[in-house]
Amino acid sequence: MEHINLVETFSEFKEFKNIDRETMMRIIEDVFRHMLIKKHGSDENFNVIVNIDKGDLEIWRNREIVDDGAVEDDNRQIAYSEAIKIEPDFEVGEEVSEEIKMKDFGRREILTIRQNLMAKIQEFEKDNIFKKYKEKIGEIITGEVYQVWKKEILVLDDEYIELTLPRSEQIPSDFYRKGDTIRAVVSKVDMRNNTPVIVLSRTSPAFLERLFEAEVPEVYDGLITIRNIVRVPGERAKLAVESYDDRIDPVGACVGMKGSRIHGIVRELRNENIDVINFTSNPSLYITRALSPAKISSISINESTKRADVYMKPDQVSLAIGKGGYNIKLASKLTGYEIDVYRDTDYDNEDVDIQEFADEIDQWIIDELKAIGCDTARSVLDLSIEELVTRTDLEEETIKEVIRILRAEFE
Repeated sequence: MEHINLVETFSEFKEFKNIDRETMMRIIEDVFRHMLIKKHGSDENFNVIVNIDKGDLEIWRNREIVDDGAVEDDNRQIAYSEAIKIEPDFEVGEEVSEEIKMKDFGRREILTIRQNLMAKIQEFEKDNIFKKYKEKIGEIITGEVYQVWKKEILVLDDEYIELTLPRSEQIPSDFYRKGDTIRAVVSKVDMRNNTPVIVLSRTSPAFLERLFEAEVPEVYDGLITIRNIVRVPGERAKLAVESYDDRIDPVGACVGMKGSRIHGIVRELRNENIDVINFTSNPSLYITRALSPAKISSISINESTKRADVYMKPDQVSLAIGKGGYNIKLASKLTGYEIDVYRDTDYDNEDVDIQEFADEIDQWIIDELKAIGCDTARSVLDLSIEELVTRTDLEEETIKEVIRILRAEFE
């Protein structure tokens, strides 16, 4: 009995590990049935038997035996004289099963079958990958760096599926070489030219949220809820957390004993500063907590414009603004209010460090004033313009502008 041997063809499919045995058999059967329909007009009277373990396939055609000269459909009927050549005991009206041999398919047909088979399996594999990762959006994936390019990194997961980490989704201080292990969250899954494109991210707030779920059991179990996350990747992040169980301190649980839980997250994010605060529905208290570590003297909120005027002592202003202005920017995003910070100068005897005016006065001018011992605003205002001109290398117009700025602070 000659079988259509597919051992060589099956060996080519070993790379498709995500296709189970039953699915593979169904795909192979579908491809051959499609060819039978194309060749004979119908596949209803054919039995297709696939044996993946042995690597072979059998096709049997069932036809009714009719009298000689009474054949109307060669595909469904066979003349009696032809039937008894297969088995002498056959009679008219019985059904005969005949195996389709390899020679019954032409060379071109065999080539077409192989091409269709490969195309079907590849299509199924791609669709399977797309569906698998579509369900994983928002989950952390661990992979191996396979290739590093200027604009993106190619990552392979444990099933050698290709994932992409664009430069825009990397933390600025990230640096990877081929073979390094990388952790990121699945950000987006698209189909481009019938090929799944899986995009990873290390800058997404979802990445930080999944890291907390992995490190803090109370977050994973739902005892602590993360209400909001804002980030400047690699620089600073703020999380608002809350717990409906009064026995649980959400901030303490997220930070851990001596920072044990949060330290691992900080390292993963390249030393990104993470502020964890208690969520509250009280806007004033929420903004106050969001501006931590700065201490607020008073706050005025306009609900209609979603703006908040915050007043604090001069030595707290730089803390509220933070390095690069990240602290106040993130506090605004976290709370949903546009925050303006003002120095609280209600006290006549209060002074302001000259460095606090760095956003209005050039640093080289501040350095010149510090060089003559003028470290505060009042120490500059106590000197005359002529004396300041004499003791520094500053021009008179520059000094007048500085004095105007400093006086405005105390008016």
